[in-house]
Amino acid sequence: MYFLYILRSLKDNKLYIGTSNNIEARLKQHNNGLSKSTKYRRPFKLIYKEKYNARSDAMKREWYFKNTSEGNKLMRQLLIIK
Repeated sequence: MYFLYILRSLKDNKLYIGTSNNIEARLKQHNNGLSKSTKYRRPFKLIYKEKYNARSDAMKREWYFKNTSEGNKLMRQLLIIK
């Protein structure tokens, strides 16, 4: 199983989106400063996840959120809701 996940920084309120096959371990990595792209924005809270059978499907969904106007709109809605 693979997951698309969205984290919210409790420091700057911005969102981070990624994929992983172990969300709990990945969240710990982010919160322990082990991810170069997020270490200055911690702590993080998991606010959204989707489950996929294949890594490629999770990565396609991540691309959708990051690169389409519809995906960006969904991200903005998650920022407001959560």
